[in-house]
Amino acid sequence: MKKPLLSILVILLSIFSFAQGTISGTVVDAETKLPLEGASVFAQNTTKGTMTDKEGAFRLHLEKGGYEINITFTGYISKTINLEVTGDRTFNLELQKGDNTLGEVIIKNSNEVPDGWEKYGAFFIKHFIGATPNADSCTLLNPQALKFLYFKRNDRLKVLATEPLQIQNKSLGYNLRYELDSFVYFFKTDLNSYRGKCLFLPMEGDSLQQVEWANVRKETYKGSRLHFLRSYYDTSLTKEGFTVNLYNAKSYTKFSPVKNPYDTAYYFFNDSTGVAELYFPVKASIFYNKKAPEKRYLQTNKLPLDVPIQISYVDLADAILIKTNGYFTEQKSWVNQGYWSWKNLADQLPYDYEPE
Repeated sequence: MKKPLLSILVILLSIFSFAQGTISGTVVDAETKLPLEGASVFAQNTTKGTMTDKEGAFRLHLEKGGYEINITFTGYISKTINLEVTGDRTFNLELQKGDNTLGEVIIKNSNEVPDGWEKYGAFFIKHFIGATPNADSCTLLNPQALKFLYFKRNDRLKVLATEPLQIQNKSLGYNLRYELDSFVYFFKTDLNSYRGKCLFLPMEGDSLQQVEWANVRKETYKGSRLHFLRSYYDTSLTKEGFTVNLYNAKSYTKFSPVKNPYDTAYYFFNDSTGVAELYFPVKASIFYNKKAPEKRYLQTNKLPLDVPIQISYVDLADAILIKTNGYFTEQKSWVNQGYWSWKNLADQLPYDYEPE
């Protein structure tokens, strides 16, 4: 009677080990080959991060899926590795020395706004962290790191940071370390974009606080872009409450429902790599039918308060590749409008988040 139980245990352990992997290796100076102690190694937009030891060694345990691994060290040029975790991987990395000239560039740039935080601080918070209920509980701890540049010729605001931004999100229970590459806002078109690398650090709290955070995270996940991409990946769009519509100039509503979102015209799953390819030839509207929009969103956009579904719009400049955890490549190709564009950093969840 014990042998079947042992066999089941071995099978379960095999499945578990296959579903995760260990990323390990060393980080050294490219010139001297000496180890770099204290280099930061983290998977972008996850809770997984570590520091190298005195031998320059690191080890990260990651669930199966796609990741961007970022390696940074003060005074050196950062490095990024894109990978698919299906098992253990080893990397021996070399970092090149590089001058941190951001401060010098800003000082010499006549476009810098001297009182930038006073003039644009609240505006930046609204468009970067957000204006949602979750954003109300967020605090930027080091606003002095921000530098604001205004370009009159094209009515453009650019924001840079001299150090990683430290953000508390007490609503979702995360401390965020965000390495801002740039934030750009075009006033004439009301369009903005920002790029950077984020590490989510779970906050400590008692059992009641942990339950509250878990509930808020679960509600935030529902209907999110992460939820949508995971649902598309595992072919559960309809079950999860999503409907895909494509732009149709002849339609009264300008959008027509897609009868089969898994038609090869839009979706292709590669069995050998476990990667799903997604492409919309025209603008798509995404309906989430299981949850109404936040009232604040409806009020801000002067919409009826009884709108029952969340509606977002997506433009894809090129095909994207989706991994099992919702991570996707070619992120520059994806442009949000509608409800998802209202949800900024305060409503983002890490790629290793799983609803309980």
